[in-house]
Amino acid sequence: MSFSLKSDEEWAGPIILDSSSLSKGNHTTTLPAPPTASVCCASLPSVGPHFSAAASCLQTERADYYMFTNTQRQEERTGKYGTPRVQYLQELVAQFQNASTEESKEKIVANLANFAYDPYNYTFMRQLNVLELFLDCITEPNEKLIEFGVGGICNSCVDPANAAVIIKCDGIPLLVQCLSSPVKNTVNYAIGALYYLCNASTKEAMLRPEVVDVIKRYAAADGVGVSFTNLAQAFLDKHVPENS
Repeated sequence: MSFSLKSDEEWAGPIILDSSSLSKGNHTTTLPAPPTASVCCASLPSVGPHFSAAASCLQTERADYYMFTNTQRQEERTGKYGTPRVQYLQELVAQFQNASTEESKEKIVANLANFAYDPYNYTFMRQLNVLELFLDCITEPNEKLIEFGVGGICNSCVDPANAAVIIKCDGIPLLVQCLSSPVKNTVNYAIGALYYLCNASTKEAMLRPEVVDVIKRYAAADGVGVSFTNLAQAFLDKHVPENS
C-alpha cells in the first residue's frame, strides 16, 4: 500500500485500499411511502467538516437553508404560495433521476448535500431515500458525484436515524473506499462521516489495521491543511484506544 500526500494544489490520491473485500451494496433512489420517523436536532461538533465545496453550484444562498430549523420559520419563509420543503426535495430527487447530463446530476446532488446540513430536512430525506441517493453517487465513476455524495453523507450522519440508514445500506465500506480517493474533499468528508458512524456495531469493520494505518498517516501528513490533519487525529483520539 503506497502513501504520498501532496499540497492542496498538487493533491493526488495517496492511498489505494483493496476493494475486493469492500461491498458496495445495492442502493435505489425510488420514492417509497413516507415512514414515520423522529428528527434528532443534534448540532455538528466542531470537528466535523462543513460541506462547502458544492456551494458554487447552487442557485440559492446556503444561508437560506440553515435558517429553516423549525416548522414555524419554514412556513414564514415559504409563504402561502411557496413550495413546501418536502415537495421541493422530492422535485430535486425526480430531477436527478431524469437528468440527462453529468453536470445536471452534479448540481442537483450538490444542492441536496447542502440541504443535508439542516436537521429540519432529515425526516424528509429519509422519506425520499436521499441518503440512498448519496450512497449511489459514491459508486459512480464521476469524481464530482462521489465528492458531493460523500459530503451529503457527512452532513447528515450525525443524526442517529440517518446513521442507521447509512449503516444498513452498507455505507461503511463505501466510505472506507473513499479514503483512497484522488480528491482531497472526498477524503476529508469520508473521515468526517466515519468519525460519526464509528460505534460498537461498526468498529470491527471500520477499525481494521489497514484503515487505521491510513488515517494515522493522514493525521501525520504535512502540507495538506491543519483542519484536514486535525480531523484525522480527532478520529484516532476518539476511536482508537492507543491514541486516547
